[in-house]
Amino acid sequence: MINRKAEKLGRERSVIREIFEYGQKRKSEIGAEHVYDFSLGNPSVSPPPSVDREIVRLIEDGPSTSLHGYTSASGAPETRRAIAEYLTRTHGFSVSGDSIYVTVGAAAALTSALGALVTKGEEVIVLAPYFPEYKVFIEKSGGRAVEVPSCPDFQPNIEAIKEAITPRTAAIIVNSPNNPSGAVITRERLEQLASVLSSAEAELGKSIYLIADEPYRELVYDGAEVPFIPSIYRDTVVCYSFSKSLSLPGERIGYVLVSPSIPECDSVFAAVAGAARSLGYVCAPSLMQRILPKVLGEVSDIAVYDRNRRLLLSELSSYGFECVPPSGAFYLFLKSPVPDANEFAMRARDFELLLVPSDSFGCPGYVRISYCVETEEIKRALPAFSALAKSYGLKG
Repeated sequence: MINRKAEKLGRERSVIREIFEYGQKRKSEIGAEHVYDFSLGNPSVSPPPSVDREIVRLIEDGPSTSLHGYTSASGAPETRRAIAEYLTRTHGFSVSGDSIYVTVGAAAALTSALGALVTKGEEVIVLAPYFPEYKVFIEKSGGRAVEVPSCPDFQPNIEAIKEAITPRTAAIIVNSPNNPSGAVITRERLEQLASVLSSAEAELGKSIYLIADEPYRELVYDGAEVPFIPSIYRDTVVCYSFSKSLSLPGERIGYVLVSPSIPECDSVFAAVAGAARSLGYVCAPSLMQRILPKVLGEVSDIAVYDRNRRLLLSELSSYGFECVPPSGAFYLFLKSPVPDANEFAMRARDFELLLVPSDSFGCPGYVRISYCVETEEIKRALPAFSALAKSYGLKG
């Protein structure tokens, strides 16, 4: 018999993917240059040159049997060790390779972490706005997502989080820089959150894990700081992907870091490994594992993202749109001029603008604009944005 829940997930694409597919169809009808697709968070800049050089070197120099063969389920020991040494050196927080589980990107990292830390009937706090797949991942683990709205500036609402914690709370997911708002959570707010979680642990007599989802860690602007959360809160598990920092989204490579400060860190790591095994996520792509030791700390040239961010902020504000300036990632979270963001996104299509309405992010009334595109595409789209603004009686 078919698993009907799985069938439903397979038939109902995410809103983001639906809009992307619509854009592909529309481009074939009127030409790609006439469609302004801001739907998908797909990096538009090339990987650092060192990435391609290392791939070529490995292919030319290394025997293919070892290069393309299986690694250990948790990752090649030299890769895990290199990641740990990089984190220790960068953040001044001692980590060993035994704390690193190499994964098939951030999705595998998150699902493995949730599978390890959440049991049936438990709750996971998600801070709205949040990446829509969190709910899918949490439900797969047997848990239930508890949405907590953030403050108007998209910083965590500490009092609301405190009220949302119950004896069933197993974890909270923190995503900074944030998809979809681009907000970077301040050190002060993280310290306040850590205090609340620590107090709740003491009161409830149980661990409440902080799952730090950090694929955008290096994509920050204007000197914004992204604090290393394991140095702030003891019971932290970090889920990371190289998709954005190295512009390698299709290569699916990342890791889970189980903080060595966790009292039962060995058991948590074993649970992550067991969850990954049960999901079929063992042995991340071998070639990608092999290049990592040589490219850790490298970041793609994100100057184009910053240029796009500044251009959109300046122009859309001049048209009368409202937006909290993002400090990281490559998303602009634009406030809809009408309460129904879906209506706004559908009207935007009349101007060939593909924007993602915010309801699936748990934060109605906004649209997400992915500005990881060529700057020329944004410039071509500005007259359409102006016309859209005028259609709502804004300055345009």
